Parts: sequence; structure tokens; C-alpha cells
Amino acid sequence: MLRRSEDAFVDELFAAAPPAGAPLLKARFPRAFIDPNREPYELDPGMFAGTLPSWVNRSSVRVGAGLGTIARVVANGAEIYRGKLDFAEAEARIEALYRPYHNALSALMDTTAARFGGALLIDCHSMPAVGGPMDRDPGKRRVDFVLGDAHGTSCSRRIIDWTETQFRELGYSVARNDPFAGGFITRHYGRPANRRHALQIEINRRLYMDEDKIDRSANFQTLAGHLSVFVQRAAAEAAALIQ
Repeated sequence: MLRRSEDAFVDELFAAAPPAGAPLLKARFPRAFIDPNREPYELDPGMFAGTLPSWVNRSSVRVGAGLGTIARVVANGAEIYRGKLDFAEAEARIEALYRPYHNALSALMDTTAARFGGALLIDCHSMPAVGGPMDRDPGKRRVDFVLGDAHGTSCSRRIIDWTETQFRELGYSVARNDPFAGGFITRHYGRPANRRHALQIEINRRLYMDEDKIDRSANFQTLAGHLSVFVQRAAAEAAALIQ
């Protein structure tokens, strides 16, 4: 149940990125333990012993759903912890894992922008084939790819239009911003006015894995091949796309 909160094998699906010239950053820790796609201190006060500091974000929609920086529940709504956590535990996870991840990502964005005059961040995720009880679309079968640009604020229209065209030409169904418009990473790093663009891609897990066994399916290599084509095309077009 915990592992169903993972974006399993997504780094392997995008393994063609480094050979194409694009850095590939992956979190080497599970999202159910600490979620880098949240604000650093987006915490549910009901999970912790004692009172949280006043500056902690305790009232976001994600916290209300049990899916803050430290998740309270797994994808099906089951509670993760038996008892209360100490705030010191949250601080330790954030300092040991969350901050190094974002330090690395920030450095990549800064280095890329300095070298090329702009940057394009593609934030890669996976989604269950059917919306779960904690999602905006419970029980609904999902399309192959959902592209999230925070409703037109995290990247240029040119980039999301181009990306949708690529996936449709490869034979996939595509939606925009529904049910996922982009989390903290997309919204925080996407600054189109500064030629820093961020686009979230959610991949339907039925395309490449057995969701019950959490194992690669027979279609894994087919999808990886198509994503390799996408990555190579993106690398070739990136300079024009970030203008």
C-alpha cells in the first residue's frame, strides 16, 4: 500500500534524457516518507505531538487531504502512522532529504539558465489508471498522459501545445490540468516571464506496469522507446521552446 504512492520506474522510462543532453534528477527516497513536490513545511497538525510552529502551513488543500510534505495517508486513504510524530522528525527528514533534492534542482535550473538563457524543467510523475478515493476523480478511468502547467502559469503555451502534439502523434490520449495541474515543483520553478518553464507530466501506470505487483509490464520497453523519441525531440527543440 505504501509503494502505490511511488512513481515507480519513472526514472527508467526517461533514461534517454542524459544521452540526449538533459540532466535527469531523481529522488532516492519514497514520497510517502517525504514529498519534494510540496512546500518544505506543509504539515498536518493532527499528525504531531505538541503544537507546530506558527510558520508551518497547516491549512493547505493537500494537508487537508492527508498528503502534505509528510503524508498522513496512502493513496487509498489508509493511515500510515500508529501514533504521533515529533516535529523534530519532520525537521530531520526535510534537512536530510528534501533540502538536498531542491538544492540540486535549483542548481540545475540556475546553471541551465545561465548557459542557455532559459530553462525547461519537465517534472515526471505517474498516476494510477483509475482515480482513487483521495483524488479529484474517484473511480474514473484516466487518459494516458496528463500535462500540468498550473493552468497556464508555469510554462509558455508553446511548450504545452508542442508536448501534447508529440504524445498524440505517438498514439496516446492526453489531457491538460485535470486531474493534476502541477504541484509545488511546477509552480515554484516555473517562471515563464524569466524564460524558466516547468511542465508536469503524469503517465498512466497501466501503460507500463502491473499496479498490483508493482512490476514492469510487457509494454514497458514500448513506452520507454516512445519517451526516448519524445526526449530526443524535446532536446532538439528546447532552445526554440524556451524563447
